[in-house]
Amino acid sequence: MNAPAAALVPIFATPFAAVQLAGSSVFNGALATLCAGRTTEEHRDASAPPDPLCFRSRENLLDWEHEAVSEFRQEMLAGLCAAVMAANLYSEAEFDALGVQVRARFVLVRPDGCVPAANVPMASWCAVYCVAAPPPAPARGDSGALRLYALRQGTMFMDAANWRLRPPFGGAHHMWRPVPGQMAVFPAWVLHEIALNRSDADLLLITARARFAHPDLVHGGQQSMPPW
Repeated sequence: MNAPAAALVPIFATPFAAVQLAGSSVFNGALATLCAGRTTEEHRDASAPPDPLCFRSRENLLDWEHEAVSEFRQEMLAGLCAAVMAANLYSEAEFDALGVQVRARFVLVRPDGCVPAANVPMASWCAVYCVAAPPPAPARGDSGALRLYALRQGTMFMDAANWRLRPPFGGAHHMWRPVPGQMAVFPAWVLHEIALNRSDADLLLITARARFAHPDLVHGGQQSMPPW
Protein backbone atom coordinates (compact mmCIF):
# COMPACT_ATOMS: atom_id res chain seq x y z
CA MET A 1 0.00 0.00 0.00
CA ASN A 2 1.34 3.40 -0.94
CA ALA A 3 1.65 5.89 1.90
CA PRO A 4 -0.31 9.11 1.35
CA ALA A 5 1.75 12.20 0.66
CA ALA A 6 1.98 14.69 3.54
CA ALA A 7 2.55 18.40 2.88
CA LEU A 8 4.46 19.73 5.89
CA VAL A 9 4.68 23.49 6.51
CA PRO A 10 5.96 25.40 9.54
CA ILE A 11 3.07 27.33 11.14
CA PHE A 12 4.63 28.76 14.30
CA ALA A 13 8.17 29.67 13.25
CA THR A 14 10.05 32.29 15.33
CA PRO A 15 12.33 34.74 13.49
CA PHE A 16 15.91 35.22 14.67
CA ALA A 17 18.64 37.27 12.99
CA ALA A 18 22.36 37.69 13.65
CA VAL A 19 23.49 41.05 12.26
CA GLN A 20 27.05 42.28 11.80
CA LEU A 21 27.19 46.04 12.43
CA ALA A 22 29.38 47.96 10.03
CA GLY A 23 31.85 50.24 11.79
CA SER A 24 31.86 48.22 14.99
CA SER A 25 35.65 48.09 14.97
CA VAL A 26 35.64 51.89 15.11
CA PHE A 27 33.12 52.58 17.88
CA ASN A 28 33.38 49.44 20.06
CA GLY A 29 36.53 50.59 21.85
CA ALA A 30 35.04 53.97 22.67
CA LEU A 31 31.78 52.36 23.81
CA ALA A 32 33.68 49.99 26.10
CA THR A 33 35.60 52.87 27.69
CA LEU A 34 32.46 54.97 28.04
CA CYS A 35 30.47 52.17 29.67
CA ALA A 36 33.32 51.26 32.01
CA GLY A 37 33.30 54.82 33.30
CA ARG A 38 29.57 54.70 33.94
CA THR A 39 29.33 51.55 36.04
CA THR A 40 28.37 53.77 38.96
CA GLU A 41 25.37 54.08 41.22
CA GLU A 42 24.29 57.18 39.30
CA HIS A 43 23.87 55.17 36.09
CA ARG A 44 22.63 51.90 37.60
CA ASP A 45 19.09 50.72 36.88
CA ALA A 46 17.39 51.30 40.22
CA SER A 47 14.56 48.92 39.36
CA ALA A 48 16.92 45.93 39.43
CA PRO A 49 18.47 44.62 42.68
CA PRO A 50 22.18 45.38 43.00
CA ASP A 51 24.36 42.54 41.74
CA PRO A 52 28.15 42.71 42.19
CA LEU A 53 28.58 40.27 39.28
CA CYS A 54 26.30 42.00 36.78
CA PHE A 55 25.89 45.75 36.29
CA ARG A 56 22.76 46.88 34.45
CA SER A 57 22.57 50.53 33.44
CA ARG A 58 19.52 52.74 33.13
CA GLU A 59 17.70 52.47 29.84
CA ASN A 60 18.92 55.77 28.40
CA LEU A 61 22.10 54.79 26.57
CA LEU A 62 20.90 56.08 23.20
CA ASP A 63 20.38 59.52 24.76
CA TRP A 64 24.04 59.90 25.71
CA GLU A 65 25.78 62.72 23.88
CA HIS A 66 28.89 61.02 22.56
CA GLU A 67 30.18 60.42 19.03
CA ALA A 68 30.54 56.67 19.56
CA VAL A 69 26.96 56.42 20.81
CA SER A 70 25.68 58.36 17.79
CA GLU A 71 27.56 56.05 15.42
CA PHE A 72 26.32 52.97 17.25
CA ARG A 73 22.72 54.25 17.28
CA GLN A 74 22.76 54.71 13.52
CA GLU A 75 24.21 51.27 12.81
CA MET A 76 22.08 49.51 15.40
CA LEU A 77 18.84 50.99 14.07
CA ALA A 78 19.82 50.10 10.50
CA GLY A 79 20.55 46.49 11.48
CA LEU A 80 17.45 46.16 13.64
CA CYS A 81 15.14 47.58 10.97
CA ALA A 82 16.69 45.37 8.27
CA ALA A 83 16.01 42.26 10.37
CA VAL A 84 12.46 43.30 11.26
CA MET A 85 11.61 44.27 7.68
CA ALA A 86 12.89 40.90 6.43
CA ALA A 87 10.38 39.16 8.71
CA ASN A 88 7.44 41.29 7.57
CA LEU A 89 5.33 41.71 4.44
CA TYR A 90 5.84 45.47 4.15
CA SER A 91 7.41 46.99 1.08
CA GLU A 92 10.49 49.14 1.75
CA ALA A 93 8.43 52.32 1.33
CA GLU A 94 5.73 51.05 3.69
CA PHE A 95 8.28 50.04 6.31
CA ASP A 96 10.08 53.40 6.08
CA ALA A 97 6.79 55.10 6.98
CA LEU A 98 6.61 53.30 10.33
CA GLY A 99 7.62 55.12 13.47
CA VAL A 100 10.14 53.33 15.68
CA GLN A 101 10.84 53.73 19.39
CA VAL A 102 13.95 52.17 20.90
CA ARG A 103 15.34 52.13 24.43
CA ALA A 104 18.75 50.63 25.25
CA ARG A 105 21.02 49.93 28.19
CA PHE A 106 24.45 48.37 28.68
CA VAL A 107 24.97 45.22 30.71
CA LEU A 108 28.38 44.31 32.13
CA VAL A 109 28.53 40.62 33.02
CA ARG A 110 31.54 39.91 35.20
CA PRO A 111 33.14 36.47 35.76
CA ASP A 112 30.58 34.14 37.39
CA GLY A 113 27.82 36.64 36.61
CA CYS A 114 24.72 36.11 34.50
CA VAL A 115 21.46 37.75 33.38
CA PRO A 116 18.41 35.78 34.59
CA ALA A 117 15.81 34.59 32.10
CA ALA A 118 13.11 37.11 31.17
CA ASN A 119 11.23 38.49 28.23
CA VAL A 120 10.93 42.17 27.32
CA PRO A 121 7.76 44.10 28.23
CA MET A 122 6.03 46.79 26.16
CA ALA A 123 8.00 45.99 23.02
CA SER A 124 7.72 43.86 19.90
CA TRP A 125 11.43 43.22 19.21
CA CYS A 126 14.57 42.75 21.27
CA ALA A 127 18.20 43.23 20.26
CA VAL A 128 21.37 42.11 22.04
CA TYR A 129 24.62 43.68 20.78
CA CYS A 130 28.08 42.54 21.83
CA VAL A 131 30.63 45.28 22.52
CA ALA A 132 33.32 43.10 24.08
CA ALA A 133 33.52 39.41 24.91
CA PRO A 134 36.14 37.13 26.46
CA PRO A 135 37.50 34.17 24.48
CA PRO A 136 35.36 31.01 24.67
CA ALA A 137 35.81 29.04 27.88
CA PRO A 138 37.28 25.66 26.87
CA ALA A 139 35.41 23.74 29.56
CA ARG A 140 32.05 25.53 29.12
CA GLY A 141 30.82 26.05 25.59
CA ASP A 142 27.80 28.00 26.82
CA SER A 143 29.80 30.51 28.89
CA GLY A 144 28.20 33.94 28.52
CA ALA A 145 25.93 32.73 25.73
CA LEU A 146 22.53 34.15 24.89
CA ARG A 147 20.03 31.34 25.38
CA LEU A 148 16.54 31.60 23.90
CA TYR A 149 13.96 29.19 25.23
CA ALA A 150 11.32 27.40 23.16
CA LEU A 151 8.22 27.16 25.35
CA ARG A 152 5.44 26.16 22.99
CA GLN A 153 5.92 22.46 23.80
CA GLY A 154 6.02 23.01 27.55
CA THR A 155 2.59 21.48 28.13
CA MET A 156 2.73 18.90 25.31
CA PHE A 157 2.71 15.17 25.93
CA MET A 158 6.13 13.97 24.80
CA ASP A 159 6.79 10.54 23.34
CA ALA A 160 9.04 8.85 20.78
CA ALA A 161 7.19 10.49 17.87
CA ASN A 162 7.70 14.14 18.80
CA TRP A 163 10.93 14.52 20.74
CA ARG A 164 13.15 14.20 17.63
CA LEU A 165 11.26 16.41 15.19
CA ARG A 166 13.45 17.78 12.41
CA PRO A 167 13.94 21.53 11.87
CA PRO A 168 12.00 23.74 11.79
CA PHE A 169 9.45 21.67 13.73
CA GLY A 170 11.56 20.76 16.74
CA GLY A 171 11.18 22.47 20.10
CA ALA A 172 14.85 22.77 20.96
CA HIS A 173 16.18 25.90 22.61
CA HIS A 174 18.52 28.20 20.68
CA MET A 175 21.96 29.45 21.72
CA TRP A 176 23.85 32.43 20.28
CA ARG A 177 27.41 33.20 21.28
CA PRO A 178 28.11 36.94 21.62
CA VAL A 179 30.85 38.09 19.25
CA PRO A 180 32.07 41.72 19.27
CA GLY A 181 30.35 43.64 16.49
CA GLN A 182 27.42 41.23 16.14
CA MET A 183 23.82 41.74 17.22
CA ALA A 184 21.02 39.23 17.80
CA VAL A 185 17.47 40.31 16.92
CA PHE A 186 14.36 38.36 17.93
CA PRO A 187 10.76 38.90 19.09
CA ALA A 188 10.52 40.49 22.53
CA TRP A 189 8.17 37.80 23.87
CA VAL A 190 10.89 35.13 23.64
CA LEU A 191 12.19 34.10 27.07
CA HIS A 192 15.97 34.55 27.06
CA GLU A 193 18.96 34.82 29.39
CA ILE A 194 22.70 35.36 29.42
CA ALA A 195 24.30 32.21 30.78
CA LEU A 196 26.93 32.25 33.51
CA ASN A 197 30.15 33.91 32.38
CA ARG A 198 32.64 31.14 33.13
CA SER A 199 35.66 33.07 31.81
CA ASP A 200 38.02 35.34 33.74
CA ALA A 201 37.08 38.51 31.80
CA ASP A 202 34.03 40.75 31.49
CA LEU A 203 31.30 40.45 28.87
CA LEU A 204 29.89 43.81 27.73
CA LEU A 205 26.51 43.86 25.97
CA ILE A 206 24.01 46.48 24.89
CA THR A 207 20.40 45.33 25.04
CA ALA A 208 17.59 47.21 23.34
CA ARG A 209 13.85 46.91 23.05
CA ALA A 210 11.91 48.34 20.12
CA ARG A 211 8.36 48.89 18.97
CA PHE A 212 6.94 50.20 15.71
CA ALA A 213 3.88 52.40 15.16
CA HIS A 214 1.85 52.42 11.96
CA PRO A 215 1.12 55.96 10.71
CA ASP A 216 -2.37 55.02 9.50
CA LEU A 217 -5.05 54.98 12.19
CA VAL A 218 -6.94 52.40 10.14
CA HIS A 219 -4.23 49.88 11.02
CA GLY A 220 -4.75 49.84 14.75
CA GLY A 221 -4.53 53.46 15.83
CA GLN A 222 -0.95 53.20 17.07
CA GLN A 223 -0.08 56.70 15.91
CA SER A 224 -0.98 57.97 19.37
CA MET A 225 1.25 55.41 21.12
CA PRO A 226 3.08 57.50 23.73
CA PRO A 227 6.89 57.33 23.87
CA TRP A 228 8.64 55.51 26.68
